[in-house]
Formats: sequence, structure tokens, C-alpha cells
Amino acid sequence: MRTLRELAECIARLSERTEHPAWVPGMTVFATPRVTHPLGDVTRPVLALIAQGAKRTVLADRVYDYQAGQYLIATVDLPVTAQITRASGSEPFLGLGLPLRETLIAQLLLETGAPRSADGPGTGIVTGDAEEELLDAVVRLLRLVERPQDFAVLAPGVEREIHWRLMTGPHGATIRRIGVADSRVSLVGQAVRWIGQRYDRTIRIADLAEAVGVSVPTLNRHFRAVTAMSPVQYQKHLRLQRARIQLLAAPEDIAAVGHAVGYDSPSQFSREYRRLFGAPPGRDALRLHAAPGN
Repeated sequence: MRTLRELAECIARLSERTEHPAWVPGMTVFATPRVTHPLGDVTRPVLALIAQGAKRTVLADRVYDYQAGQYLIATVDLPVTAQITRASGSEPFLGLGLPLRETLIAQLLLETGAPRSADGPGTGIVTGDAEEELLDAVVRLLRLVERPQDFAVLAPGVEREIHWRLMTGPHGATIRRIGVADSRVSLVGQAVRWIGQRYDRTIRIADLAEAVGVSVPTLNRHFRAVTAMSPVQYQKHLRLQRARIQLLAAPEDIAAVGHAVGYDSPSQFSREYRRLFGAPPGRDALRLHAAPGN
């Protein structure tokens, strides 16, 4: 509990800073005193750790609830919906996101001879309780952020330790697959990057399968196991998540936003948007703009 309290204190301090002179690329800290509406995002391979409060992340029909002292790990780029479910003025939500680096995991596998594990069943997201050793390493990394003169020398070692703790922890097999080139996770990672570069265009699954070097049935089987959806469903979710982000900036230009993400038919865009987010684009954008903090 002491380590978790110190983690919360570090995140609270760092979230108030407007400049970060020394920072792990892609690392974020987040604090809010309010619960939030479900918001779409495309999560990268990441360790998302909660120090205070609670959060819900939804991937297709899979729901992941996690709270203080717990983490969520995403192993590939995934279009998710997330919301803060517990936060208040006296106990704000406090969380941290640390990118997981494929090259660092691969390097640790080579250097240590750690078991690569059979490429068995698994999903693109897992949750669990943060062990004391992992919390301690994250706290030490955040302390270094506040000591720029030490950061460049010591932070890479601590980041390496965090990856190692994850690789040898309860979900170690899932983490290790990120660094194995021919694993299911790595294959799906290649596929989602291919789709991400073409999300606003019509794609052929045969072309995608050829790009990642597997048959269409193999691609569909692995893709669904990791992401909980087919490649076509993934592209649709990605389009709609990108559209929702654009609508926050331009809520009055619904047809243009739909066209920008690949919809030629405004009615189809509105229909699929409503099915995913529970309201048509215009009404949803107004609701998001009216939410506290916007």
C-alpha cells in the first residue's frame, strides 16, 4: 500500500506539470476528478496502471474493469472505448501509461534465454494485479522524471526492468509474444498496422493475408482471437473511432467527417455510428461537448 500511495503522489505531481524535460517517449500520466463518458481511442501496446480510482475498457464485446493497484496491458493496436468509472474531487483518478517496446522485449528474450512459450490462446488485452516489484520499478522511474540530471543515465535501466517484471509476471507469456516475430500477437500486430494505413479505403482480406504471409483462414482465426473481431469489423471500429475524434473538433460537419474516414453513404455512416456509440453522430458530438471538462 505504501508503494501504491507513493505512485499516486508521483502521478498527481507530474500531471500538474506543463513541461517534461526528461520523459520516456510515449509515457503519459493522467489525473481527473470526474468520471467520464465512454470515449473511443486506438490503444498502442501499453501498460496502463491505475494508482487511484477505476476505469473500464471495452473491446468489441469484451469488458475489462480495473482499479487502483491493477493494470491493463494491450499487446497490439486496438480500437477500444474507455471511461473513468471512479473519480472524485477528494480522490481523483490517477493513472499512468507506459508503451511496451517490441524491440526491448525481443532483446531481453535473446539475452536471458527466457522461454518464448507456445503460441497458445490469448487475447490482445489482459488485466491483473500489479505486484510490489512492478510498482516499485514504476515509482523509481517517475522519481527519475523529477531528477533530469539522473534520467538519461538511469531511466533506460528502469524501463528495462519494468519490461522484465512484466515478462516474468502472471501474464509473462502474453508479454513475451510481443517480441517473438512469428507469434500470433506479432502477426496480428502486422495486420492491424496494415489496416491502420488503409482504414479509409476498401480493403481485400486476401491482400491483407498476403501482406502478413498467411492464409485467409489462418489470418481470420488469429485476428479474431487477439482482437475479438474480424479484420473487416476492426476496420469499421477504427473508422468510427477516428470519426468520433474528428467530430469533437467539427461537430457540425457530419457528412464531411464520414467521408474522410471512408464512408460514401452518410446514412450508412450514421447508422453504423449509432450502433456503436448509442446515438447518431450529431447528437453524440453535442453530448460529448456538453460533458464536464470539454
